[in-house]
Amino acid sequence: MTLLDSLNIGASGLKAHGLRMDVHAKNIANIDTPNYVRKIPILYSKDDASFEGMLNRIKENVFQMGALPHVTGGVDFGGVVEDPTESDRVYKPGHPDADEYGYIQVSNVNPMIDIADAHMTSRAYEASMAVVTITKAMTQKAAEIGKG
Repeated sequence: MTLLDSLNIGASGLKAHGLRMDVHAKNIANIDTPNYVRKIPILYSKDDASFEGMLNRIKENVFQMGALPHVTGGVDFGGVVEDPTESDRVYKPGHPDADEYGYIQVSNVNPMIDIADAHMTSRAYEASMAVVTITKAMTQKAAEIGKG
């Protein structure tokens, strides 16, 4: 793995977790919005770095000699899905969103879940930022060594 690969992995984490944080912020902002359905962000690995995935890549390249197959790594934001959790119906006749019986569907956002997920996302973002910072420092030290 090269320094550029490390930088790309960190950058993909920053992008994915930034988008993930936007989803949680939108959920929290819409706690009291009638008919709002909580969104769940989907993240997936860019490459299968599991033991089974490595064995499959080695098997595919059985006649190549040398190093292990190249793994790109990183994470991608795969969009959002709606939370299937049922929300409550509240009787509010005269509300603009009320059905013909006078009921509105309240938001199914649980603030404790989204705040906890946002906190976890913040930590993941910090970890991705640390990867970028450490890679930058390693690149600078390598350049200093090359000058000397």
